[in-house]
Amino acid sequence: MLSRKLIKYIQSLRHKKFRDEHNAFIAEGPKIISEFLTERSFACEMICASPGWIATNDRYLKAINIIEVDSVVLSRLSDLTTPNNVIGVFKKTPPRPLTDIKDQFVLMLDEIRDPGNLGTIIRTCDWFGVKLIACSLGCVDCYNPKVVQATMGSLGRVDVKYLDPENYFREHPAKKVYAATLGGRPLDSLGKITEGFMIIGNEGGGIRPEILKWCTDEISIPGTGKAESLNAAVAAGIILSRLS
Repeated sequence: MLSRKLIKYIQSLRHKKFRDEHNAFIAEGPKIISEFLTERSFACEMICASPGWIATNDRYLKAINIIEVDSVVLSRLSDLTTPNNVIGVFKKTPPRPLTDIKDQFVLMLDEIRDPGNLGTIIRTCDWFGVKLIACSLGCVDCYNPKVVQATMGSLGRVDVKYLDPENYFREHPAKKVYAATLGGRPLDSLGKITEGFMIIGNEGGGIRPEILKWCTDEISIPGTGKAESLNAAVAAGIILSRLS
């Protein structure tokens, strides 16, 4: 049985303040939960699930704290319009500073604030084998429930770090820093990139000038239509498909 105190605790994890305070986050849905538990991406604090989910996933029962709940309770815990039949509370990965990126390709995001965009970008990086994302401090929290949902489990396979890009480049000058802009040279002119940074900017404002000044090269995605710009997650997907 799930107590009122635990219900309140799980509900509080919808907010960054409490995720930071408890060093925990929530994930929901059979696919995400099974991936996190199978790969042991994150330490599991508890699982709240319907009797049906528990009956078909008994392989997890010995290793974790699992609590049977009904659909009414699941709807109170869920952040979704249509609740899933399983919700988990997991511990966040301890943050580690970004230092040497030798022989690594890093996707850097500047002020990406839409949870769906960040989640999709994380999932796209997982698809193309990009293991590291550096987010500016103004980006949405990668443990936001909507971000976690959009990653569909990829959050456990991509390392997401938060930093001040300007301070980072000042302290760790990089040889190659590419910026996705509207006025850069065509993406097709670049070959595969195995080391360096690729920066994608805010959904509406692009890359901030104070960050753009650290870039060694600007690239753009050629288009023939009249749209003003591309969605940040779509742009990331196109860029990674050509460069990775």
